[in-house]
Amino acid sequence: MTACAIEDMTAGVAGTAAAAGSAPEAAEPDGPAEPVEPRAAGAPGGDPDADGEGAAGAGASEGDTGAGAAEAEADPAASSAGPREGDAPEVGAPEARAPEVRAPEVKAPEVRASQVRAPEVPAPGAAAVPPLPPMPSAPPAIPPVPSAPPSAPEAPARTVEAALPPAPSRLVPPALTLGAGHTYAARLTPAGEATGPGWFPERWTLDGPEPYAVPLPLDRPEEAASDVLPLSDGRVLIRREVAAGRHTFSLLYPTGPGTGEVPLGALDCPELTLLPPSPDGMSAYALLPGKRSTGVWLVAGGAFGPEQVADVPGRCSGGVWLDREGRLLALDRQMPGGGPVKAVVVDLGRGGEVTPLLQIAPESNDRLLLADADSGLLLVRSDAPGHDRLGWGVLGSCLPVRFPECLRAPDETLTPFAVQPGQMLMPESCAVALRIDGAGGSWVGLWRPAGRRLHQFAAPGGWLVGSGFWTREGVLHLPYSQEDAPCAVALMEAPVDEPHPAVTTGTNASGATPPRGVCTPVPLGQAPLTGRTAPG
Repeated sequence: MTACAIEDMTAGVAGTAAAAGSAPEAAEPDGPAEPVEPRAAGAPGGDPDADGEGAAGAGASEGDTGAGAAEAEADPAASSAGPREGDAPEVGAPEARAPEVRAPEVKAPEVRASQVRAPEVPAPGAAAVPPLPPMPSAPPAIPPVPSAPPSAPEAPARTVEAALPPAPSRLVPPALTLGAGHTYAARLTPAGEATGPGWFPERWTLDGPEPYAVPLPLDRPEEAASDVLPLSDGRVLIRREVAAGRHTFSLLYPTGPGTGEVPLGALDCPELTLLPPSPDGMSAYALLPGKRSTGVWLVAGGAFGPEQVADVPGRCSGGVWLDREGRLLALDRQMPGGGPVKAVVVDLGRGGEVTPLLQIAPESNDRLLLADADSGLLLVRSDAPGHDRLGWGVLGSCLPVRFPECLRAPDETLTPFAVQPGQMLMPESCAVALRIDGAGGSWVGLWRPAGRRLHQFAAPGGWLVGSGFWTREGVLHLPYSQEDAPCAVALMEAPVDEPHPAVTTGTNASGATPPRGVCTPVPLGQAPLTGRTAPG
């Protein structure tokens, strides 16, 4: 066999190998659409798998270096870069072999480039399949999901650690809450069958010639577990439990035909109790029990939503104000390790400083129920006599707490709710109104520490049980609501007690008037009642 024949056979084998190695390129456009750099037809630098030099090297022996170079120069089919200008095709090499090799390299990238880089100009015949969008260099930012308006702007919910599971929701809200100065009151009233089950807030105005009510409904009914508390400017604070352990606070006010609402913030805690209205008329506080302490939170009247103003060790309940400024707060506290309940004073003006208030007996449970800032009269409940009894004392007095026999009712429950104000340094002459609950319902009791008798009267029909207030002149106002009088107040004058001779020992029966001048009452918060036990 001649050298020319050998060269012809070698060239044919090399061209066949080049064609076989480049054929799979036609399937690339069906693969994943990835960014590719389009190439001009016939440009060098193609796919390495289709490179003619690599294909020729695979068919030649390693030692025949010179022959391989000569074949690469003479054989145009051995290079995938296409024929060089001026070269003549070799005899015996099929002419269709070159376009079969080069066509996939040129056309496939053009189709892929149009799909990736020019989605606005789709390829002909590709209307059924929408073009793919250009591949971004970085993932686009995910837009935020719009949420409901926050309950309180700039006042995120605070989370408070809990000690006990939440208490069950009540079925009926409190009858009526009186504000400071007794100018306004607020309550939740049934919404009626027309709007479905539920309640809506209602504000009462009591300082005019005739009391009147202003409804404050919103677009949704309220729950019975909500609380309302009136402020001195006519707005009403409402506390709602919108979810399990989440409490929100808002201020409601009348706006002509509708109701305006100002959200104040939220607190996340299983248990929360609103305290009675602050004497300053513009602040509202709440108790939040924790594992080992109880937080006192300012929920209305602050600058930045709910904020904690005191942390009292132990579990606290109750809540009675001792001054006119809203600084001294009395709470009933039980320490974390157990033991008796004792009333303490929390000074909010000094960072929540705690001092004892009632220490009737070492192991007795002593709770404060009511206090009058003018006279210093205190109404307490204690089991120091052997079982729970109502008693009275004077803040700063050296006399012991006394437990009147006339306030002892085994089959009834007596709860004081109002004390006559303005009796400076005369706590024994203050008239006290009590709610009496028995088998026959609820009625009103009137009593003075200086007397020996509990006067009992039938309550007006529709009385909002447990609500009422005294004037300085000794007239008791009892709010009530009836079908023909939805907002009304009944007046009741305190009866006159028979005088009793004064005693000098301070240990006589509870009806005796203690002598004056023995111990002068001192300013509030300076001298708590000492641990003296009542006789008997």
